[in-house]
Amino acid sequence: MTGPRRDPDMVRPYVRTGGQVRPRADVRLESVLVAATGPTDTLGPDARRVMRLFTGAHGGLAVADIAAALELPPSTVRILVSSLMDSGHLAAPAAEPGHQPDFDLLQEVLRGLRSMV
Repeated sequence: MTGPRRDPDMVRPYVRTGGQVRPRADVRLESVLVAATGPTDTLGPDARRVMRLFTGAHGGLAVADIAAALELPPSTVRILVSSLMDSGHLAAPAAEPGHQPDFDLLQEVLRGLRSMV
């Protein structure tokens, strides 16, 4: 039998999140985020990695895409992103109430999609 695994690249998720076990904000895998401008030199290494993803991105990135790009567990990324939202580095844009699609239009789209199957 061998001893405990000693992988220098293995960092436990609770270490990456500073001991947080749940995101403070309601962040889902499909949540799309945009980056705000501001200094990132005070952020931790994982938070800086998240912010670097937005430098070449035109528009927003979904939490699932961030997790895949960084090869981190989605639950860990949700907590990291929540902290970045709390600090004002990331935001989840919301549609204005007047700019939501009409219910009848959505019903028509649904009918069209069902007819394609």
